[in-house]
Amino acid sequence: MTPLEIDSGNTAWILTSSALVLLMTPGLALFYGGMVRAKSVLNMMMMSFGALALISVLWVLYGYSLAFGDDVGFGLLGNPTQYLGLEGLMEDTDASLPPMAFVAFQAVFAIITVALISGAIADRAKFSTWLIFAGIWATLVYFPIAHWVFDFSLDAHVGGWIANDLAAIDFAGGTAVHINAGIAGLALAIILGKRLGWRHDPMRPHNLTLVMLGAGLLWFGWFGFNAGSAVAASNSASVVWVNTMVATGAACLGWLLTERIRDGHATSLGAASGIVAGLVAITPSCSSVSPIGAIIVGAVAGVICALAVGLKYKLGYDDSLDVVGVHLFGGLWGTLAVGFLATAAAPAGVDGLFYGGGVDQLWRQAVGAFAVLFYSGIMTFIIGFLLHKTIGFRVSEEEERAGVDESEHAETGYDLGTFGGGRSLSYAGSAAGQAEADTKNGQEVSA
Repeated sequence: MTPLEIDSGNTAWILTSSALVLLMTPGLALFYGGMVRAKSVLNMMMMSFGALALISVLWVLYGYSLAFGDDVGFGLLGNPTQYLGLEGLMEDTDASLPPMAFVAFQAVFAIITVALISGAIADRAKFSTWLIFAGIWATLVYFPIAHWVFDFSLDAHVGGWIANDLAAIDFAGGTAVHINAGIAGLALAIILGKRLGWRHDPMRPHNLTLVMLGAGLLWFGWFGFNAGSAVAASNSASVVWVNTMVATGAACLGWLLTERIRDGHATSLGAASGIVAGLVAITPSCSSVSPIGAIIVGAVAGVICALAVGLKYKLGYDDSLDVVGVHLFGGLWGTLAVGFLATAAAPAGVDGLFYGGGVDQLWRQAVGAFAVLFYSGIMTFIIGFLLHKTIGFRVSEEEERAGVDESEHAETGYDLGTFGGGRSLSYAGSAAGQAEADTKNGQEVSA
């Protein structure tokens, strides 16, 4: 048998897609950072960058092996030692795609899934505890679920149960990424409790320009997220690209229309949120619906998510940046939509209920979605509760009032000092910095 040569076109597409998805995490930092109050912007962005740094390392050490090693537990877990430290994956193989290209692509999925959770606990979480939580959660929740959903059985390799035994369709992570992060965000929001002044004090986004910029970067990077999941520069990637574009546009319009009818005006925050809602919903279904189906998926997502964000006021949980309303509800709708709107003409090749396929695919989608929801929700609650009761997950009331940027990082996002030699608030956050600044100011005055 002649060894396969590396397909340079597919390899280039996967590496490019990996870079696009990596860009989504800084994009998320901008999106989330603009939505919080000015006193929390750096902490909010640091939670995304912290996840980027930490999960990058854990993925190489053992995360990839847990997710994509040969199954060792009835489709529940990959062999944690098979690719420890990515051993054996640097050599040339007879595959057309270098193993390390796939490692890189899946790494950035793990990173942004963890980062997404942070929006639910904005303004009140300890950064150190967040990093500890992120490492434990990735190990016990994301890596196993990635094995369930993304690890397909090939040749002698045995993968995860949702991908193979259940045969649910989740092309790019509606379950593993969005339902997973959404329900985890809800669990943490309940554990940490409401922000001080919630529903009484104004907690408006401090910089909608950052929000819009972040949403634009997320939309741009999401083409790598979805179309890259074809793992080839192929017809499937092309169909997915178009479906991603049109569903996102429809969701933005659906959210804005909902705002217009409900509130009398359409907002830039609504447009940005609608964009993310559409991206979330089309993620699992982008390979199984037609472009018209994608418009329906997106438009419905825009309406559902716009209404779902209001549930926190009715049910009393403080999901700071609407992770639950957008990612949990958007992910659920997009995953179940496959069972309704899938058409055999699309690359996935299955028919949903509305195309004569009956409920066969729908029940598979439902089982996969709710299995991830319950496992992630229960595990996240246990992890978060234990951390909260031992080392503490929430900052003190005094620190929260002053702002977590100051208490957690000794910095502020904006230099609000006076012009002409005024002290930088970001530098004056520490006692040593303030003493040095005072000395300099005294020298400048005497001069």
